[in-house]
Amino acid sequence: MDETTSPASSSASSIPTWPPVAVPGQDPASGSSTVEDDEPPQVGEGAQLLDELRQAIARYVILPSSDALTAVTLWVAATHIQPALQHAPRLAVVGPAKRCGKSRLLDVITETVREPLITVNTSPAVVFRAIGDDPPTLLVDEADTIFGSIKAAEKNEELRGLLNAGHQRNRPALRISGPEHKPQAFPTFAMAALAGIGDLPDTVMDRAVVIRMQRRKPGELVEQFRSRRDIPTLHTLRDRLTAWLRPLMDTAADLVPPMPVQDRAADTWEPLVVVAELAGSTWPERARAACAAMCAAEVGQDDESNVKTRLLKDIRRVFTSYGDPDTVRTRDLLEELLKDQEAPWAEYRNAGLTPRYLGILLKDFGIQAAVLRFEGGRQARGFARTQFTDAWARYCPEEQPPGGSSRTTGHGSPVHP
Repeated sequence: MDETTSPASSSASSIPTWPPVAVPGQDPASGSSTVEDDEPPQVGEGAQLLDELRQAIARYVILPSSDALTAVTLWVAATHIQPALQHAPRLAVVGPAKRCGKSRLLDVITETVREPLITVNTSPAVVFRAIGDDPPTLLVDEADTIFGSIKAAEKNEELRGLLNAGHQRNRPALRISGPEHKPQAFPTFAMAALAGIGDLPDTVMDRAVVIRMQRRKPGELVEQFRSRRDIPTLHTLRDRLTAWLRPLMDTAADLVPPMPVQDRAADTWEPLVVVAELAGSTWPERARAACAAMCAAEVGQDDESNVKTRLLKDIRRVFTSYGDPDTVRTRDLLEELLKDQEAPWAEYRNAGLTPRYLGILLKDFGIQAAVLRFEGGRQARGFARTQFTDAWARYCPEEQPPGGSSRTTGHGSPVHP
């Protein structure tokens, strides 16, 4: 890859500086006013570097969309201004199966981010000690071995909490440490990329720029990545990104760009838009377009929170089909849920929805099965209708008919065993 230098960077001993944001009518080198209206605008060094980084990533990996390629490019660049950021977005590189390019993308990212720390598996203790005042960029491959099953996710709940806390600055983790067993605050704030089969926990996905990789089709060709040949070129590009962005740290910290999304999505994508603003040219427009499109796409994904809401709706449907009884046996509830061929329950977690999985999904709503008495004095595990009314009202309220009158429901007999 040819390294392009500007007149200001022709000396090897000087650190090139560029204006953080292109100002119309202002000379990039001196800041003085220029009025040569006929001169076409020139692409700045920052925009050119991002163009080169984008091309380098696309050389080895086929991303699912042009927006995804833009997002990865900006995320990599954002790691170089991490100390100036208020939020550290996660990069979730996920795919439905093996050989979708997840690990290859992580290979390229590793050689272009700032201070990479890559691992195939990790523990909270390692992460606690790796993150400092100027932390590395955490890169975790095969994240499905950490969060891919309910048992594994429960075992690594502390790591999930750490990844969530590290999304925002000033969220340290307190641990008892040292020979005197005193509480110690461990920093958690760091950029992190995680790659694996299947979605990460929904709280991590909610704090991530999500790249949904797909297996290449016949005819979709990329160059083979070879460490000895390709890493030096990527390192040259990485060093040029550092030389461009590190002098702009204070400017980046002061930028509050307008965002096309709100709330946590805006927090997550803001560092990427900041980098785009620093680069200028077409990058701000491309960054916001990618942000809007990719955030909208994630809203429709069948993540865990959507699954839970779907479950509440389907349970309400079962109660309604039984005449809104006061109680329903767990066995009967599951039988009805599994009958619906349009619902995900028959194939949930591959083996289908079980009493254990049902309990896990309903736990966050404060709903759990209990031993209840049914008709004929028989006892069985089941649910009371009143357990669901609050969750139904909060998470999946029924549409009110015209005039605002609510639907009247009666209470039938309990389900017969």
